[in-house]
Amino acid sequence: MPTRWKPDRPYDALPALPPAVDLETRAVMRQCVKARAALAELKQASALIPNPGMLINTLPLLEAQASSQIENIVTTADQLFQHLETEAGADPATREALRHRHALLEAYGTLPKRPIATRTAEAVCTRIKGVEMKVRRVPGTALVNAATGAVIYTPPETEARIRELLGNWEQFLHSAEDLDPLLRMSAAHYQFEAIHPFTDGNGRTGRVLNSLYLVEQGLLTLPILYLSRYVIANKPDYYRLLLAVTSDMAWEPWLLYMMRGVEETAQWTTMKIGAVRELSKATTVHVRSKLPKIYSHELVDTIFAQPYCRIANLVQAGIAERQAASRYLKALVSIGVLREITSGREKLFLNPRLLALLTREGNKFEPYR
Repeated sequence: MPTRWKPDRPYDALPALPPAVDLETRAVMRQCVKARAALAELKQASALIPNPGMLINTLPLLEAQASSQIENIVTTADQLFQHLETEAGADPATREALRHRHALLEAYGTLPKRPIATRTAEAVCTRIKGVEMKVRRVPGTALVNAATGAVIYTPPETEARIRELLGNWEQFLHSAEDLDPLLRMSAAHYQFEAIHPFTDGNGRTGRVLNSLYLVEQGLLTLPILYLSRYVIANKPDYYRLLLAVTSDMAWEPWLLYMMRGVEETAQWTTMKIGAVRELSKATTVHVRSKLPKIYSHELVDTIFAQPYCRIANLVQAGIAERQAASRYLKALVSIGVLREITSGREKLFLNPRLLALLTREGNKFEPYR
């Protein structure tokens, strides 16, 4: 009902899902098949990695960084990895991006108990923002052009109407089983952003829900799709196509955008996992050759759990007591596997090849000498 929409007026007449158009066009379904195939490969690749904990520690953090950057909350992957276990000394942007990761993983842990719902969104947004976030109760929320100040979109108002729309959103996610889950995810993402249920944090919350939905529907076993990377690379299209659905019911371009995003991101992530596996194998050979007395499979797994390792990580893994753990890490520094870094009062041991693989586009790594 685009004729009833005006940017500067609350869009209380936002149509319910499913939309009154055919979502399963030939072009969309062709692209959906490609996206599903790429997701299947990613699911298989994640099952083959020796230390799946590494995926949970790293990829959701990269997604958190990118999703925050979309909202102009800018930090670096290096800063996030450094402060993954303690936020002491982290700047506000880094702390907010870390909360994004916590929100994703905490909600992921609840999926076996309850399906995605409005309260899931409220819990995710609350964790991201660090304050309690509930569905909006007061008017006055509007999206504006940062350069001109012009109002681009005014979401629905009144708590009753917002909750009514969210109830329909929940039902669509779990009842429209005649639609492919990827189409449901994409349509529901538009709807969530159009409802704009919170005063802040809607974009990041919506993107967390995308990852959770792929797991809920069995398309992935872990929330590791780094979809915000694609959104950043195509950010103008992201906002333009969202608005085009509102103004012109242009669903096909939006769905194609999302399907391509899933396909490209899944392919990128699969290749990245393969590169990390190769680096882990090369590291195993190098450590076993140079440091046979301290080598263990568990030691290599621990220094690959995330790019920054602490003495406490080896102790917690049962590899060695504190003094021996310190010697082990310094020995790994001596053979070029790790690099010792001082961060405040703490000693950190960086796996530079792993950090480079995770934060750069390429999948080649410097060989051990």
